[in-house]
Amino acid sequence: MAEQHLHIISFDVPAPPDYGGVIDVYFKVKALAEVGAKVHLHCFEYGRGRSKDLERMCASVHYYPRHLGKHQLFNSLPYVVVSRRSEVLMDRLLKDDHPILFEGLHSCYALGDPRMHGRKRLVRAHNVEHDYYTALAKAEGNAFRRTYFLNEARKLLRFEPVLSEADHILAISPKDEAYFAGHFKHVSHIPAFHACDKVDVLDGLGEFAFYHGALGVAENDQAALFLVQKVFHGVPVRLVIAGSNASLELKRAVAKAPNVELREGVDTAEIHRLVRTAQVNVLPTFQATGIKLKLLLCLYTGRHVVCNTPMVEGTGLAGLCHVHDSAEAMRTSILACMGAPASGQAIEKRVEVLEERFSNKRNAERIVRLLS
Repeated sequence: MAEQHLHIISFDVPAPPDYGGVIDVYFKVKALAEVGAKVHLHCFEYGRGRSKDLERMCASVHYYPRHLGKHQLFNSLPYVVVSRRSEVLMDRLLKDDHPILFEGLHSCYALGDPRMHGRKRLVRAHNVEHDYYTALAKAEGNAFRRTYFLNEARKLLRFEPVLSEADHILAISPKDEAYFAGHFKHVSHIPAFHACDKVDVLDGLGEFAFYHGALGVAENDQAALFLVQKVFHGVPVRLVIAGSNASLELKRAVAKAPNVELREGVDTAEIHRLVRTAQVNVLPTFQATGIKLKLLLCLYTGRHVVCNTPMVEGTGLAGLCHVHDSAEAMRTSILACMGAPASGQAIEKRVEVLEERFSNKRNAERIVRLLS
């Protein structure tokens, strides 16, 4: 078989793979390289630095600055899109006729360019972006940022029809697949790529419950606050929260809660260790968009997972978790889980679902087939 070359345009530098979107990009690149694809990676760079790791995996890696001036906010295109435009990138893409995978609507500035006609173009849809930005606005307390998210949501909805230029849309969840299939042709569900090769859960009992997330994102901070004030208040279970940029409100709530510990600036390896050693990974969210990569990590390597409906809605993973929506029901479930080892039958069910649907190798091979 002839070598399969592929351009991938990433909205950010995907190494290290330490937050939702870049985890999917990083492990997708890795899996595609391992099945023989020659990946030419193009990254928009704004603070994460360059990566030797990516150079080892890819046939080539190129970096482009984002245009972050505030005047971009007045452009009719979404800020997250227009700030990722680059003629240097376009010149590189036009030097050959390799297929192109655009990572998220954010990276689709060039998707509808007439110079791209005739090229095989795929788009990885990480979210229904206008829904995601609307949800960010609802969770945001700062008036300026809330207005920005609402404006961005409107612009993303207007920009979304550019996806009709793609030969194929790769939706990250069954729910998103249903949405995009209602608006565009040639939509497939390609599950999220992730750090785990197999289900590997520790025996025995852990001594604490764990929540982790980028606390600078209002929705995650809100979820952590819900756990501290509503779920773990007065409960004889230790809760560890890990993440950066916690709000003052969350820090104050933790200071008043003797059974809650906040750990900021924790690296990825320590997050993975805490997920594994916790007795319960607690994952509430108030935003049912895409799929949360931390849910996969917890199901592959953690003991019990207690979450609410928005965390698993439209993912097909509800049967692997203890799903409750009220603080009281969540509290009762956590208390029950603290004394119960993760059972063999539940773990077997995870193996059956996760290793079949979320195999990085199998899903990379599906993408390669779509390119031919």
